Amino acid sequence: MDADRLERQIAFITEIDKLKQVLRRTYLIDGERRENSAEHSWHLAVMAVLLSEYAREELDLARVVKMLLLHDVVEIDAGDTFAYDEAAHADKEERERRAAERIFNLLPADMAGEAFALWEEFEAGATPEAKYAEALDRLQPILLNCGSGGIAWREHGISSEQVIARNRHIELGAPALWTYVRGLIDRAESGGTLRRERDPAGSERAATGRDRTEQT
Repeated sequence: MDADRLERQIAFITEIDKLKQVLRRTYLIDGERRENSAEHSWHLAVMAVLLSEYAREELDLARVVKMLLLHDVVEIDAGDTFAYDEAAHADKEERERRAAERIFNLLPADMAGEAFALWEEFEAGATPEAKYAEALDRLQPILLNCGSGGIAWREHGISSEQVIARNRHIELGAPALWTYVRGLIDRAESGGTLRRERDPAGSERAATGRDRTEQT
């Protein structure tokens, strides 16, 4: 046994426990608390297995699962960047790259190289695996928002137009899932859990819901 290799693997395993402390903006379906990033990664990995038949192209499912389990590890250092916060996205790539270099390099060199390559592949979004992984990463918060009555959407005044613009990339990895999502958005809008920028008469539609002020 290579004792140094094992120590480095354990160091990484210990470090990623911190991902359980990173809170996302999305609430769990019961609406009682916000999801953490470790829960999010687990949920995506299960979704990847269950929904693979809807991927646009043939893909290496094991690679997708690895990608989804690793891609948010950078949030230990970089934090979760809210999808609709344009200012926070200005330095997101830089923050996350620094985090990837530090955290993945806790691993033995061969494993660090593989982990970093998977993270970069996800970020580039060019391969069938990355497109499918990104589709699931966009789909999951929508499912949680719809299930929780749109708490996070209402907290931040998010409109259906914003949700469509942010998530239309789902179609690149899983067209059938994008069709399903459009139906969810329409129902959320008609049910009042997701606002429109303007209603047909041109007046602003107010977003209603639970008064929460907590921010990440």
